[in-house]
Amino acid sequence: MPDMLVKLYDLPDSSKLYKKLDDAGIKIIRPMTPNKTKVVEWVREIFSDGWADEISMAFTHFPISCFIAYDENEKKILGFAGYDCTYRNFFGPTGVDPVARGKGIGGALFLRCMEAMRDEGYGYAIVGGAGPVDFYKKLANAIVIEDSVPGVYKELLD
Repeated sequence: MPDMLVKLYDLPDSSKLYKKLDDAGIKIIRPMTPNKTKVVEWVREIFSDGWADEISMAFTHFPISCFIAYDENEKKILGFAGYDCTYRNFFGPTGVDPVARGKGIGGALFLRCMEAMRDEGYGYAIVGGAGPVDFYKKLANAIVIEDSVPGVYKELLD
């Protein structure tokens, strides 16, 4: 999976997407430090140990470098996204609970991270090991970084 580059100074307007989720009781929030264990364990349970390890790193930054989708009606986490977790200026990991996909949660989490990175002074963001290349192209005009496989993740242990 190649890395991708996003121009943070040219992001699309995300307000309608956030409003749609908000109307459904789904909030995109930056979790507080006291929620670290809940978030990390949720990521571990739904996705993997590796992603849980990466997202735990987000809680060592100030501001915390991740966002979650939280269903206020059901009182549960539906998705997560982080940045600056394994490498500076990298987006990821990210994931949405399979039962909550198709609602725009993944796109909202991605865009919220991009906005945070822009607001923290980055001009560009790298989507590390972008699985759904077309998703990122459509959402933010991301472009593939040629010859970026396996990229920075070549040191991962099997």
